Parts: sequence; structure tokens; C-alpha cells
Amino acid sequence: MTQPAEDEKTPSQHIDDRIAQLGDWRGAMLANVRAVIHGALPEVVEEWKWRGVPTWYHDGIVCTGETYKAAVKLTFARGASLADPAGLFNASLEGNARRAIDLHEGDTLDEAGLAALLREAAAANAAKNRKR
Repeated sequence: MTQPAEDEKTPSQHIDDRIAQLGDWRGAMLANVRAVIHGALPEVVEEWKWRGVPTWYHDGIVCTGETYKAAVKLTFARGASLADPAGLFNASLEGNARRAIDLHEGDTLDEAGLAALLREAAAANAAKNRKR
């Protein structure tokens, strides 16, 4: 069976490839984050944006999953408007809209806290869309 050409791959296949290509703690963390996203938001839509950024949608952008040398960064498009009772946001705190979670090697992912934050982001997107 041949692999699809780069431009024929689905967003999910691109994300699978990114996880495999990383091959280190970042790939494992991104895979774990992705599993939490799908568990919290079963109807989530995966996209591959901006030349290689996994992006998850549910009535709008919920978050992106960028990978850097020293971090996996989850950026929530409307994070500044979300409550964060688990205290997960630790980056991009100065902005008026976005908030991010930087995950580093050795960090333990607060899966329950992340799932709650994801559901809140999706609910905020849905509420915004109802107002239109």
C-alpha cells in the first residue's frame, strides 16, 4: 500500500506523521494531548494549519498544538476569556485573547484539568456562535 502524497493527506494523517517524526518526549506529549482532546470533545475536528500546526476545532478554534525544541505549546485562541481553575495556563498571559500551556520534558499532564478547559473553550465558541 502506498502512502498518500503530502498534499493528499488528511489533517489527521499529518498530525500522525508529526507525532511519529518527533520520536521523543514531544511526540509522546502531543499524542497524549490529542487523546485528551478527543476524549473531552468527541466531535472535535482536526486541521493542519499554518504550514504544520495541529489545530482542533469545535464551533471555532479550541486550541493549537505547536512543538518546539523545549516545549509542546497548547494555545487557546480565546483563552483569556476562560476560567482556569486548575491553573494550567502558564504562557502568553499578557495578551487580551490567547492563553497557552507550555509543557516541558518531564511534565505530568493534568488530563482532567485540560479536559475541563477544552470543554469550556468549546462551550464558549458555541455561545459566541449562538449570538450571531
